[in-house]
Amino acid sequence: MKTTQNKPLQEEVTLKDEVAGNPFFKKSTLQYQAPEFDKIKDSDYRPAFDYGLKVQSEEIEKIINNPEAPTFENTVLALEQSGEVLGRARTVFYNLVGTNINPELQKIQKDYSAVFAAHSDKIFLNAKLYERIKKVHEQKNKITDAESRRLVDFYLEQFELSGANLSDAQKEEMKKINSELASLSTEFSTRLLDARKNSSLVISDVKELEGLTNDEIAAAAQDAKKAGHEGKYLLTIYNTTQQPLLQSLKNRATREKLFKASQQRAEKNDSGDTREIIEKMAKLRLKKAQLLGKKSFAEWKLQDQMAKTPEAAMKLLAELAKPAVETAKMEAAEIQKLIDSQKGGFKLQPWDWSYYAEQVRKAKYDLDENEIKPYFEVHNVLEKGVFFAAEKFYGMTLKKRTDLPVYHPEVLVYEVFDKDGSSMALFYVDFFSRESKRGGAWMSSFVKQASSKGQKPVVVNVLNYQKPAAGKPALISYDEVTTLFHEFGHALHGLYANQKYGSLSGTSVARDFVELPSQINEYFALEPEVLKNYALHYETKQPMPQELVEKIKKALTFNQGFSTTETVAAAALDMAWHSITDESQVKPASEFEVEALKKFGLYVPQIPPRYHSPFFAHIWGGGYSAGYYAYMWSDLLSADGWDWITNNGGATRVNGEKFRKSVLSTGNTVEYNEAYKNFTGRQPDLKSLLRSKGFIK
Repeated sequence: MKTTQNKPLQEEVTLKDEVAGNPFFKKSTLQYQAPEFDKIKDSDYRPAFDYGLKVQSEEIEKIINNPEAPTFENTVLALEQSGEVLGRARTVFYNLVGTNINPELQKIQKDYSAVFAAHSDKIFLNAKLYERIKKVHEQKNKITDAESRRLVDFYLEQFELSGANLSDAQKEEMKKINSELASLSTEFSTRLLDARKNSSLVISDVKELEGLTNDEIAAAAQDAKKAGHEGKYLLTIYNTTQQPLLQSLKNRATREKLFKASQQRAEKNDSGDTREIIEKMAKLRLKKAQLLGKKSFAEWKLQDQMAKTPEAAMKLLAELAKPAVETAKMEAAEIQKLIDSQKGGFKLQPWDWSYYAEQVRKAKYDLDENEIKPYFEVHNVLEKGVFFAAEKFYGMTLKKRTDLPVYHPEVLVYEVFDKDGSSMALFYVDFFSRESKRGGAWMSSFVKQASSKGQKPVVVNVLNYQKPAAGKPALISYDEVTTLFHEFGHALHGLYANQKYGSLSGTSVARDFVELPSQINEYFALEPEVLKNYALHYETKQPMPQELVEKIKKALTFNQGFSTTETVAAAALDMAWHSITDESQVKPASEFEVEALKKFGLYVPQIPPRYHSPFFAHIWGGGYSAGYYAYMWSDLLSADGWDWITNNGGATRVNGEKFRKSVLSTGNTVEYNEAYKNFTGRQPDLKSLLRSKGFIK
């Protein structure tokens, strides 16, 4: 590194020392460049960010000032390969912000959110760089490699979606909006973490927990002790509006307290209140969209998705909403009838639904969740269920590794082997809820596959299961089993990525396509050969009796009116917030929410949206703004896709290879409708989805 006239030699020596000791300044020496968690310290991030920002800025300047005519190599490829140190540091940092945050990481996140937004704008609003990209695009037909041509299209699209065509004055306004949105999104996530902690329900009398298992009560006592409430019981608030324990708690007052603690977590005028933030974000996103020439944020956001327009997304939601609400009303009547027969003396409320629906399920299908759970020990489900299905369908095998460092003692690591036995990737899994982890479940990458950089995939699945009391098995519900299969479907999308360029690799696809691999993988949970391999009683090791299996299968469409209504309601709510065309349409969160649900025919008082606006992390703190409908869009694809698999030989290796080749390995190199058609040879049929939910026969 050369010294410059305006930089003292001492500063250069200090920077060299930082480079030598900072694990982000060079590629990890671990297998597949896995993060060196045993060397990474919180104090490493700031220097890595500062140095990484500086280096990428210099790389961009070099591209812009290149006197040679723009080519794929000196412009597009050079841009794709820039920012290596920054990318490495940010990837690990944001993974840990989600999974193992602490006050120092929170402070760093807050300090750099606007800095990173400004850095992105510095690239994608750069007129000279945009001109070079356009010139390469004009001559892209001379590029012989199809993926390289796609990369040119991708970057041109990203520049134009970001506002590269704007005037200088408009670009300055855009920079301010992006900076403020980045800061607000970070603040939302910080407050939501506080909201979750602040709202956990502390119970003094164990009698109020009647209905919970001894292990669940022991875990609640353990959590209370950790939180400084020794001798009491703490019920942790999970990400969704409804809480898992509501189906077991007999005490109606406890159910109400738990439900309200969940629903009102982010609107208590405390450090966890997010309402002002989301209203500001909705208005700023509208400003951004209008600056880019669109009527609403949703119209701007959906341009590069499968749906293309908000109208197309809402059409699908409407087609699902009608039968879902009709079915939900029949379910509500059935539950009310049960309450009346027990002389309950009250009208069904949201905190009653899960408890009485569980009773209806027991009566209808003789199926008790507590009868199922002993067969679903989480490690068994993962290794003998999820991994076994991957081996059966794709030929993939996984082997536990204990020699690689992890970011938390509970994290497990597996090496992934392809069907020919060759090592291909690393897979991490983080099962249990903790205060330092945000709610929900997700897949992420520590290293993204990119053959041009010699990178193989290193991916992680993060869950939020309740940690069992010491010495007890980690037993999960059937819904949680399907979540594990779901998230590994995302992992498969990353593990089987086969692209030259990271920007097009694996899960770097439209939101309404990315859920296809995850949702289709859920179907393997009940595949007979898979189920009998993992559904083993944790004590007796005996397989689940076929009688119980049949009960689960028969109950699959049970309560689908409720579950579909709450999910479609959340998607419609997201679309409503992002379809405003004037700031005056933004009202206080609860008022806005009720009006939106009534407008879409989704206002059912006993069934609140899966995510109440103030804690809807997907759309305010994550990447699903105007995109939560994607779960339903992908559900349409996966239901139709599974029908195709079922009607064409089932879960065979031949079909697995076809799905891998057509969907899992294509990344963003094939148009999404074409990719799906390459798999099934047809467009998806809504009837498959309606049938899978029991709405039609």
